[in-house]
Amino acid sequence: MIHAIVGGSLIGLAVTMMLLFNGKVTGISGILGGILNVGVHDKKWRIIFIAGLLFGGIILRIFNPEVFRNSSAALSADYLIAGFLVGIGTLLGSGCTSGHGVCGISRLSTRSIIATITFILSGAIGVIIFRMIRGEL
Repeated sequence: MIHAIVGGSLIGLAVTMMLLFNGKVTGISGILGGILNVGVHDKKWRIIFIAGLLFGGIILRIFNPEVFRNSSAALSADYLIAGFLVGIGTLLGSGCTSGHGVCGISRLSTRSIIATITFILSGAIGVIIFRMIRGEL
């Protein structure tokens, strides 16, 4: 439980610092989209941010590989389908859970609150449908 509290606090601190010092919402899909968008000119901080996420994961894998152990019964195809559906949801919802769920809700954005509720319900319904298809329910 302490890991969740520390992790959540660090995420909140990082989001607050990004908004205060950069004037930007820390939505990962928006940051990555800005790297891929030819018309966006402030790519340097975006690249550094995404690189930090990747290198943070690599460092965690080196020092605590158990965190990455897959104990679920999910197949690789399940992850591909889930990632594709998350990508579609991100496009339809004009942002991802980090942007809406962490940044938007903390700013009391009605749009973000509705988007986050929609993300959670869609995920739950998706799990139920997948389990029904696989005969697990």
